Amino acid sequence: MDQPTSPFSKQQLLPQEEKLEVLQQKGELYIGIPKESQYQEKRICLTPDAVGAIVAHGHKVLIEAGAGEGASFSDLDYTNAGARITRDTKKVFGCPIILKVEPPTLSEVEFINPQSTIISALQIKTRNKQYFETLAKKRITAVAFEYIRDDDGKYPAVRSLSEIAGISSVLIAAEIMAADQGNGMMFGNISGVPPVEVVILGAGTVGEYAARSALGLGANVKIFDNSITKLRHIQTNLNRPLYTSTLQPKNLLKALKRCDVAIGAVRGKDRSPILVSQTMVENMKKGSVIIDVSIDMGGCFETSELTTHNKPTYTKFGVIHYAVPNIPARYPKTSSVSISNIFTPYLLKIGEEGGLENSLRFDKGLRNGLYMYHGILTNRMVGEWFGMKFSDINFLIF
Repeated sequence: MDQPTSPFSKQQLLPQEEKLEVLQQKGELYIGIPKESQYQEKRICLTPDAVGAIVAHGHKVLIEAGAGEGASFSDLDYTNAGARITRDTKKVFGCPIILKVEPPTLSEVEFINPQSTIISALQIKTRNKQYFETLAKKRITAVAFEYIRDDDGKYPAVRSLSEIAGISSVLIAAEIMAADQGNGMMFGNISGVPPVEVVILGAGTVGEYAARSALGLGANVKIFDNSITKLRHIQTNLNRPLYTSTLQPKNLLKALKRCDVAIGAVRGKDRSPILVSQTMVENMKKGSVIIDVSIDMGGCFETSELTTHNKPTYTKFGVIHYAVPNIPARYPKTSSVSISNIFTPYLLKIGEEGGLENSLRFDKGLRNGLYMYHGILTNRMVGEWFGMKFSDINFLIF
C-alpha cells in the first residue's frame, strides 16, 4: 500500500524555534525644569497643560519655584497639573532629564549629574569651547531643539519662533510709529489716507508672517529676496499678488526712500549679509522705522546695533532702529505655549519607547538635534566651528 504523500517538506516538519514578539519597555521619565537665569528670558519649556499630560502618562516633573511666572503660569498651576515644586536649584539640575529654553551656563552645568540629558536651545554663536568640554567631562547627552527636524524635514521650533518674530515685527513697528518718537502714522487702510509702506527683506518664515500681519492691517508691502522660489512661495501662501523683487540695489533704494517701515529678516551661514548700507539708511524718511529681526546673526542693516527689551530703540540719521535679538521673549506666554507644543509629543514618545536611547535609534529627526552623546561631540558644525573632534552618531547608535 502506497504511503500518503505529506503536504509538508522534510525541512518544514523539523521542530522550529519559537519566535516571541518583543514588547518595547516603557520608561518612566524624571524631568527637571529650572527657572531661566538668562537676562530678560521669561519663557518656560512646558505649560501646566503639557505637564498634566506628561504626569498622566506616569512621568515625574520637578519645577523650580517661580519658573513659569514670567509667562503668567503660577506654581499653583503646575502643582494642580501634578508637578512638584522646589526652591532648591541644585535639586532641579540633579534630575536625569533637564528641560531649558536657553542653554545652561557653565555654573549651572556644575550642578548637573554625570550621564544626564539636557534638552534646550544650543545658540552656537553664544557658546565657547569650554562649554562643550565641560559637557564631555560629565558624559552628558545634549539635544538642541532648534535642530530637531519633523517628518517633512523642517525645523518645527525654528518655524514656530520665526512665526512669532514675523508677527511681532509688525506689531512693534506699529507701536513705535504711534509713540512720541514715531511719525504718528497708524497701520491701517483708512479711507482717503495713503496706507503705510512696508519693505520686507527676506521671504522666509519671518518675512511671510510679517507680510501677512502688515497686509492684515492694511499696509502696502514690498518683499525682496534673491530666491525666486521663495518669492513665488510667499505669494502662493498669502494667496494674493504682491510687489516682489530680487535684491537689486536700485529697486531696493527706491523702495526704502518711500517706506515707513523696513523689516530685516535675512539669515546667513555665519552671519546675516548686510543688504542695506549706511547711505541707504541716510536716504530713508525721517521718523521711519527699522526692525532688524536678523540682529541675532549680526543684522542686515549696516547701522544696526544690539539693543535690549528694556531700551529697545535708538535713532540714527533720523531713522528709529529696533534691534533686540530675542523678539519672541517679548511675548513669553505665546512663545512658551509654542515651545511646549513641540516638546510634549517628543517627551511622551521618549517615554513610550523606553528612553532617549531608543528614540534616537528610530527617530532620524530627533537624532538631527543631538550634539553630545554620552560626552562625545556628534555635531559636525560645532566640531568645525570650535576645532573639536566629532563623531558620526550613526556609528555610535546601533
